[in-house]
Amino acid sequence: MGQARQSGRTTTVGELMRPAVTTVEGHAHLAAAAYLMKKAADTAVVVTTDDESRRPIGIITETDITHAVGDGKDVNEVRIDELVSTDPVTTPPGTTVGTAAALMLSAGIRHLPIVADGRLVGIVDITDACRALLDAGALPDDIA
Repeated sequence: MGQARQSGRTTTVGELMRPAVTTVEGHAHLAAAAYLMKKAADTAVVVTTDDESRRPIGIITETDITHAVGDGKDVNEVRIDELVSTDPVTTPPGTTVGTAAALMLSAGIRHLPIVADGRLVGIVDITDACRALLDAGALPDDIA
């Protein structure tokens, strides 16, 4: 997979990430996660241990909320920790964009929390990664 390049060097997710990550605690209701996503215009919120350590323990996406509603669950009653899978896939800021995109594709995820020293420092989504790769000219020959 091609790598995004800036000025002749490979771009990392640390350069690409959105540092202002919306977070939520696991004991909150799913409705709170939906509200936070709408307010922040995000498609995911990261579930953290607490505001101090900011260790990511899961992620809730718009898809998770859609599935819960489709399954007839009441978003005002269901707690996030009832739905969130623990131990989310994360990567450090020095990971190249191409490697991060490959990681997201292989794991079947669209959001990748960026972690440094066990602490959440940002997030990259598959759209961010694809845009960076396309901007760098990493287009397959049959698309260009």
